[in-house]
Amino acid sequence: MTAFVLVSGCFTGGWIWQEVAERLRESGAEVHPVTLTGMGARREEAVPGTDLETHIEDVMRVIDGVDAPEVVIVGHDYGIHPVLGAADRRPERITRIVHLDTGMPRDGDTAAQLVPDEEVRRQLRDGRSGQAEESGQPGEPGQPANGGAWWIPAPSSDQWQRWGSTAGLTDEALAMLTRLAAPQPAGTLTRPLRLSDAVTALPATGVLCSGNGLNIALIEDLVAGGLPQFQHLARPETSFFELATGHWPMLSCPEELAEALLGAAEGEGHRITPSGAVPPYLRPFVLDVPERPRERVGRVDLYIPDELDEPAGASESAGASERPRPAVVFIHGGPVPADLRPTPRDWPSFVGYGRYAASLGVVGVTLDHRLRGLDDFERAAEDITEAVELVRADPRVDPERIALWFFSGAGLLLARWLAGPPSWLRCAAATYPILAPLPSWGAVDPRFRPAEAVNGAGRLPVVLTRVGLENAEIAATVEDFLAAAKECGAGVEVIDVPDAHHGFESIDHTDQVRRAVAHAMRSVLAHLRD
Repeated sequence: MTAFVLVSGCFTGGWIWQEVAERLRESGAEVHPVTLTGMGARREEAVPGTDLETHIEDVMRVIDGVDAPEVVIVGHDYGIHPVLGAADRRPERITRIVHLDTGMPRDGDTAAQLVPDEEVRRQLRDGRSGQAEESGQPGEPGQPANGGAWWIPAPSSDQWQRWGSTAGLTDEALAMLTRLAAPQPAGTLTRPLRLSDAVTALPATGVLCSGNGLNIALIEDLVAGGLPQFQHLARPETSFFELATGHWPMLSCPEELAEALLGAAEGEGHRITPSGAVPPYLRPFVLDVPERPRERVGRVDLYIPDELDEPAGASESAGASERPRPAVVFIHGGPVPADLRPTPRDWPSFVGYGRYAASLGVVGVTLDHRLRGLDDFERAAEDITEAVELVRADPRVDPERIALWFFSGAGLLLARWLAGPPSWLRCAAATYPILAPLPSWGAVDPRFRPAEAVNGAGRLPVVLTRVGLENAEIAATVEDFLAAAKECGAGVEVIDVPDAHHGFESIDHTDQVRRAVAHAMRSVLAHLRD
């Protein structure tokens, strides 16, 4: 017999699994819906001091009380944190971990990193919760003696959308979700999850809710990109199911969820194909461009045109050839792990772009910025600013003719320069960009939303390369940006590449892609030379 241990996400308890549990029991399974400490009551009855460790111990007690030989443990949303913590300490009891519309947190991660509500994230960073501002009454039940609140108030009926898609929920289900919700102890979100290698060896299944923005196609794209942090998703022991609903499938489609959980227990589900021996980002650049030496200054590489390398007086035309040239700064996507080697500026595609720019008479610039995670956009923007200042100070560069060219996940960084373009920025380019946080990303600093920033772009030209074989969620961010740009009259040139994928320079070596890369470069250089 298989026993299912069901652990729900923020604000909810074992009650949320009622219909799923009934269907699982009808199949002959043993079912244990878990109500974590403090989550079975309203705020007046909450337990001060509850944190992630408390909830891990709750789940361990349930596991220890199960006699069934096979235990499948299911974590929804925040619930995956106590699930993983408990499974790491009882790996011999667990046959499979199911990630229900949630991430795959690693050792040291906090649940606060994926909280989608930016206001709550800010309050957690400040060491307080929203209730502190609401009441401000020291000694009120559920608060420590200093008056600082330790819980996150449960959402009202019109606030659930901020925590995940409510697609598929009936009015009655949403009303029940609101009526029975409990405040979430802040410590459960801020205490880091500690894991050993034991949990990583356990079989896992992801049940993805496409209405909340995560689907199998997106997972396949992440794995196909070759970055090492996603390759564990292609383990033979890892499978996936997809449900066409929002973030609370136990309420919106309990029968379909029960079927997926039963399939997961049997080892069923979609498997992801590994990306191959050579990651796509390490494959050759699509164009055959002349080799150029590069100069490395800290995190910045410069590719200098031949003419600027000639000794002064080498020819009668030396004075003309030594005039400062425009520069194009190529900005890699991300997030990229800090320990990944080689770093992006050594990837063939960025070396290729740098050489290509230099071969056409402008200074090509690449850099390694520090977009390591979804909280790092501000730091990455600062790295880009620092790189631009270094480039503009170089006597071989015309400091008033600079272009910034963004790729993939760096597309969000475009917002910084759209909102108020400096005089030296003559053009911005974006190639297969992500132009808004993806639904599965949780909260990202609201300053990095290009569709909102484009209203301040003024006369800044933007060259956008769009691929036809893009992931649907990414493509939607591009369409939203283009609609906003059209509404405010921003100048956006769109280069369409119908038969190309995200990262086409490395994986689509076709004439169509070669023409698109050349077209984009010509357009950028034309704006630099205007």
